[in-house]
Amino acid sequence: MSTMSGINHALLFAHLPHLDAPHHLGSPIASVIALTGESLIIVLLSQLFHLPQAAESCSNTSQQCPNRVDQWDDVQRLLTYVYVKATKAAQDLGKVLLDISVVLRDPSEELSSHLGHGIDMCFRIQGDPPVLHLPESIEALPTVFVVPDKVTEAHRQRSAHVTNGGDSSPSSYPVVALGGTFDHLHAGHKILLSMAAWIASRKVIVGTTDDELLKNKSNKHVLEPMTVRMEKTRSFLQLFRPDIEYEIVPLRDVCGPTGWDSDIQALVVSMETLPGAAAIDKKRAAESLPPLRAFVIDVISSESEKLDHEDMEMLKQTKLSSTFIREWIVKNQTRSV
Repeated sequence: MSTMSGINHALLFAHLPHLDAPHHLGSPIASVIALTGESLIIVLLSQLFHLPQAAESCSNTSQQCPNRVDQWDDVQRLLTYVYVKATKAAQDLGKVLLDISVVLRDPSEELSSHLGHGIDMCFRIQGDPPVLHLPESIEALPTVFVVPDKVTEAHRQRSAHVTNGGDSSPSSYPVVALGGTFDHLHAGHKILLSMAAWIASRKVIVGTTDDELLKNKSNKHVLEPMTVRMEKTRSFLQLFRPDIEYEIVPLRDVCGPTGWDSDIQALVVSMETLPGAAAIDKKRAAESLPPLRAFVIDVISSESEKLDHEDMEMLKQTKLSSTFIREWIVKNQTRSV
């Protein structure tokens, strides 16, 4: 698919002074979505996105290191706002299959050269500071500056805030696990995967539902095979955070590796899969394994109280669902016949 302007794959860079929902990016995101045909990577830059492995360097300086566990609510709210804003803009234009990814980077760290591969255009926010450490593949791209919404000034008045949870709260967990179907990888999946990678310091284990367990899914003939779903999941995670290990495994029961692997410390679940966490703890107790620390993705729930009224209304109007995507594919295939 191509657009009138010929931009199929685009990058959008934006600096964030804090972790509040970046309402000043609303119009820029919608404008870039309108111009983009196949994929958009939104790169959010903040010193609050310091990697856990760099914590030692913080202790040797006056810099205060962010605690990723303490930032759980703030980061999932931030990701939810950006993903929902971009997804709704795409769906409103009929671009249901537009591949949207959001990555979080510390501006002082080198950006991977892979980020610029296959990209046609780079977008930046007018008035933002320069993006440092850009690889040549991105430096060489044509760049367009987009004007932020007027709330920008109010946002920029605030200073970056680092939460400190105290010594008793770990800032991250070595190994984090999660599971899901991950069919036609969409914003809801990517928020779940991103948050697992956010709090991990060494490895993320992803259980991907086996094809055999999906026989009763609607429009199963357009459901992606497990090998495709696993590969797309790995590709996204490596884009989001390339510095840690990813183990993507078939999931043939509720527990998967979480039921027996003593190396896992934390579990990421959605509101829909929260009951599964109790089953996992029961299985682990039977194996004389310690319970897992459960982290819940609850911002994307229709019952969430963590978004303001306007953002919640936007969320309710946005379809974050593989079922919706499969229905859209079938409907459009029928029209084209």
